[in-house]
Amino acid sequence: MTADRPVAPRRDAFAAFRPITTRWSDNDIYGHVNNVRYYSFFDTAVNGHLIEAGALDIHDGPVIGLVVETRCSYFAPLAFPQTVEAGLRVDRLGRSSVSYALGIFREGADDAAAAGAFTHVYVDRETRRPVALPARLRAVLEGLLLPGTDRG
Repeated sequence: MTADRPVAPRRDAFAAFRPITTRWSDNDIYGHVNNVRYYSFFDTAVNGHLIEAGALDIHDGPVIGLVVETRCSYFAPLAFPQTVEAGLRVDRLGRSSVSYALGIFREGADDAAAAGAFTHVYVDRETRRPVALPARLRAVLEGLLLPGTDRG
C-alpha cells in the first residue's frame, strides 16, 4: 500500500447520515452500482439534508448552490437491492462556498464502500454571482462541522 492510496473512512468520521435505496437502474452490466451513481448519492445526501433542515429552497430561494468540484474513491462494490447510508460532514465553510466530505456505506457497515468530496459555491439565482451564505444555511452547515475543521 502506498501513502497516496485513499483509505476508506469510518462511520464516526461523519456528522449526519441519510439512507438511500438503490434502484434496479443503478446496477451496471457488471452487476454492481455504476460509478456515476455515487455522484447522485452525494447530491441526494447534501441537498436532501439542506432542504429538510429548511436551509435551501430549490424552487424559489434567492441563492442556489453550484457544484464546482467533486471526486470519489471506491473501496467495495454495492448492488441493487441494497439500502446504502450516505455519511455527510462539512470540511470547509467559506463566505460563499462549502466543501463536503461524503461516505457511502453498506447499511450498518463501519467502513465506507466509497468516499468523496463535493464543493458548492452559492450564487444569486438571477445573476449567478457568488453571494454570502444566508444565515440559516450557514447555521445548518455549521452543524455538520466536526471539531477542528475550517469555519472560514
